[in-house]
Amino acid sequence: MPRVAIALGSNRGDRAASLAAGREGLAARGIAWQVTSSIYETEPVGPVTEQGAFLNQVAVGETELPPQALLEVCLAVEQEQGRVRTVRWGPRTLDLDILLYDDRQIAEPGLIIPHPEMMRRAFVLMPLAEIAPDWPIPGTGKTAAEGAATVPGREGVRVWRSSAMKPPM
Repeated sequence: MPRVAIALGSNRGDRAASLAAGREGLAARGIAWQVTSSIYETEPVGPVTEQGAFLNQVAVGETELPPQALLEVCLAVEQEQGRVRTVRWGPRTLDLDILLYDDRQIAEPGLIIPHPEMMRRAFVLMPLAEIAPDWPIPGTGKTAAEGAATVPGREGVRVWRSSAMKPPM
């Protein structure tokens, strides 16, 4: 089965509960989680900075869902958790981004994998490197750990709570 990495983020309501609901919603729709990162807290990035801090996490699992179907599942789970898309980079109850899908590079309508912003986002690369440091990021020539070591903004990413799930032995 293909291995996938999903970034989860929330800065509205009970942020930790939203992350948990996101993982559970995806698991109920065909993702078998193998490992989750610690939860990290970060200030918002982008043009809309007048909002609360985010909790972020990355989870790695396996799924038989093809990439477009996985995207549809992510959008459905976000919507179930009250996500309303009004302002780009604005506050949200739950944000789910497909970071990686095996070693594939995908450019389809509405879906680009690896996620086009991931190499510039410390709040994505640091949790990914925590749980999958050797995963090569297609098209970059870097692993997750190498990307995390050089990404700007590392100083603003802090562990909020230790990992809930470690890799299987």
